[in-house]
Amino acid sequence: MRNRNFTSKQFHKLKKKKSAFKQQSIRKHLSAVPSYSFSKNPAAKNSGKGRLKWGVPTILVGSTAFIILVIPTIIVVPSISKSAVQSETIEQQAEYEDALASDSAVEVAVMRTQTEQIENVPLETYVSRVVASEMPVEFETEALKAQALAARTYIVNQMLYPEKEESSDVTDTIQDQVYKDEVELRERWGNKYDQNMGKITEAVLATKGQILTYNDEPITVQFFSTSNGYTENSEDYWTNEIPYLRSVPSPWDEVSPYYIDQETFTLEEVEAALGIDLPSGKQLTIEATRTESHRVEELNLAGNTLTGREVREKLELRSNDFTIEQKNNHLIFTTKGNGHGVGMSQYGANGMAQEGKNYEEIVKYYYQGIDISNLDDAVPALVMQ
Repeated sequence: MRNRNFTSKQFHKLKKKKSAFKQQSIRKHLSAVPSYSFSKNPAAKNSGKGRLKWGVPTILVGSTAFIILVIPTIIVVPSISKSAVQSETIEQQAEYEDALASDSAVEVAVMRTQTEQIENVPLETYVSRVVASEMPVEFETEALKAQALAARTYIVNQMLYPEKEESSDVTDTIQDQVYKDEVELRERWGNKYDQNMGKITEAVLATKGQILTYNDEPITVQFFSTSNGYTENSEDYWTNEIPYLRSVPSPWDEVSPYYIDQETFTLEEVEAALGIDLPSGKQLTIEATRTESHRVEELNLAGNTLTGREVREKLELRSNDFTIEQKNNHLIFTTKGNGHGVGMSQYGANGMAQEGKNYEEIVKYYYQGIDISNLDDAVPALVMQ
């Protein structure tokens, strides 16, 4: 979850919807096809080692080889129609969709912002689509598993402790978690949809029913794209000090394409966005204090005092770790990192996975002192009939 304030929450007992899904096992049988490998000896061309004896014409030898090797292959290889290929793809899709659905005892009510309609989705299907929408599919499988745990914990916490009475449990935007349905993901990935969803489904099912807890309660999950080299303490961006949302080094993020960014604004644009007045025709006073993670805590801009978070959000900067350079009537903001910086860095998680860390090590690094618990044990109220 990317951009949400912490508030106190009261426990609400939920009316549960439990769906039964029948898992289908699909077996495919393909005829065995003989394969032939041909090796060439480059040295034989000039050495004579590959020369045929008795002066047999090359064309006759080639024809004989064709009859002996190729024709049996033509006879054995079965004809596969386009419809058969399409049918196999649908079966593959059905296999992992059924697997996700059959492992979901809870449905999530998602408010689709484009249609303003509520889509009821099995929990694990919802998690898989959030992972597909929130994290690059090219990432390591262990990073995808860590994202699945974060996504599942977020929605479970949201369903247990809703901030207000709503007809839906969650939206499909960054205010909660980005969620795209099958149609949208097919548009994004094209003919790689089945391959990509297969990879993500494997990661989701490997963590099925697992959530992150602290003192036997689901944690308030925070994650973001790219750190500046450190994650942020929760109270340094919001107000509440959360014991498991502590600043930790995250050096793996330097490979992220979002690690460094630059935005240029006119003084008038900065004044309008920040609601301040700036003197023109003179060098501005620019001073900043910084948090433990080196992000801007407070900025003094020509006598105007603002928090780093205010500046980042009002100017829509990638990060609140920024420096400012004035050039005549313009201010150049150079940012490091992408996101609020609290919780798990996605590029950091992928870097850890590339170094051989598993998903349990990743989540326990970015969420300090937490446990990985089974949904049934941690929140039985959510899965009861």
